[in-house]
Amino acid sequence: MKINYPDGRIFNSQPSKSSLHTTNAKKKLIFGDRGMTLEEEINESNKYYRAHDIAVIYKKPTPIQIVKVDYPKRSKAVIREAYFRQASTTDYNGVYNGYYVDFEAKETKNKNTFPLKNFHQHQIDHLKMCQKQGGICFVIIKYVELKRYFVMPADEIFIHWDAQFDGAKSIQLKDIEKGSIEIKADYNPTLPYINAVQQLIESGKEKK
Repeated sequence: MKINYPDGRIFNSQPSKSSLHTTNAKKKLIFGDRGMTLEEEINESNKYYRAHDIAVIYKKPTPIQIVKVDYPKRSKAVIREAYFRQASTTDYNGVYNGYYVDFEAKETKNKNTFPLKNFHQHQIDHLKMCQKQGGICFVIIKYVELKRYFVMPADEIFIHWDAQFDGAKSIQLKDIEKGSIEIKADYNPTLPYINAVQQLIESGKEKK
């Protein structure tokens, strides 16, 4: 299937046999040696939170305009080409304890920095608008190699995002440690990020 991104990039989901072999090898490495991806960890955590009436948070679906569909069988349709209708905002949103929650999830294999290019202006703008309306906004950052997780408040992200216009290309790990809440991977939930959300809510009350 070919998907056309808003910025002109094209994604083709039909790789060659050699690239498919390489991809499968990488998947085995990731799942065998490193466990789940950040998205999978958050999705599993959200299932736990919903099942225990703690929070109702989901990954946002991305609207897609289907252009070409093949019907190899009467009972089966295969999408061959599609377009994203609009640029995506953030990854997750929902409600926790009466508060609207909106956040992005990012991974990096770097050990000392987090590249600012992982964000896009429309995502920053979206977080600002949600926070202006009283939402709890943040980014969950996973350092894959270090196996460390941070919940960085949106305000901290905004500071570093603006700094790139003065030449900054990334956020240093020491700055993430200083301006974020570090969380540890667990069993149930897999990633207890709601504990950090509660801390953000409490710190916001103190500021008021």
